[in-house]
Amino acid sequence: MDRKLIFLDIDGTLIAPLSSPTPQVRQAVRQTRSNGHLVFLCTGRNLPIIGPEILEIGFDGVIASAGAYAAVGGEVLLDRLLPEELVQECLSVFHGLGMFCRLETPEGVYIDPQMEELLQTASPDPRNSELIRMQRELQSAITLRRYEEYPRQGAYKLCFTSASLEAVRKAETALGGRFVFVVHPFASSASCFNGEIIPKWISKGKAAALVCRYFGADLKDAVAFGDSMNDAAVLELAGVAVAMGNACEELKAMADVVCEDAAHDGVARQLRRMGLCGGEGAG
Repeated sequence: MDRKLIFLDIDGTLIAPLSSPTPQVRQAVRQTRSNGHLVFLCTGRNLPIIGPEILEIGFDGVIASAGAYAAVGGEVLLDRLLPEELVQECLSVFHGLGMFCRLETPEGVYIDPQMEELLQTASPDPRNSELIRMQRELQSAITLRRYEEYPRQGAYKLCFTSASLEAVRKAETALGGRFVFVVHPFASSASCFNGEIIPKWISKGKAAALVCRYFGADLKDAVAFGDSMNDAAVLELAGVAVAMGNACEELKAMADVVCEDAAHDGVARQLRRMGLCGGEGAG
């Protein structure tokens, strides 16, 4: 079999939000690599919050911060921060509309205290792995710093929450010319709307293409797994696009395959089904 390059989102894909990787997933990733394929994390998380329990599985590289950072082995292929002037412009728009933010930087995560309060009372749609993850981070060992501590030296990514969908739409009008606005799934009765803004010059797909070029591979040799619309750019480019069973409907519609959900080892089952780590009944 030709060598494949496999790109795995983390939350809602490799694992249920802020859960630990299951033995089945660990074994499947390791066996896939043993069979000569290359496996990469391709996550919206920034490096400080990926966590050792995930990295210790073993990967051939990492795409982080929704494509603003990419490294293969010890070599950094891409490391691009938003300039601080642009960060402050975005924060001014969000804060002016009563929206609350989270900044992800090389050092860690900085969060508006009002965002914490809104997260604590939110009832997320089950498909919204990002909101569920952010809620669980509040009770986890992950260090979230207050915005007042933010060093103002640029950021990889801005996430937002809002009690008003109208405010989100106004922010998109104000900033959408330079950013892709990703609004995560929400129920009709939602009291908290969340999403992230990704500069149009950055995406998981562009970072994955860079990794493929590094290995002299074509994107048709790539297999991408994801569950939310921040994975759309890499699924669009990959030779095989796999949406998780728990993915939003928009992502399922563009995928070649829909596998089991993250809570039922969808990644491991699909890797076996494709013959990348053994037969359907293996391991």
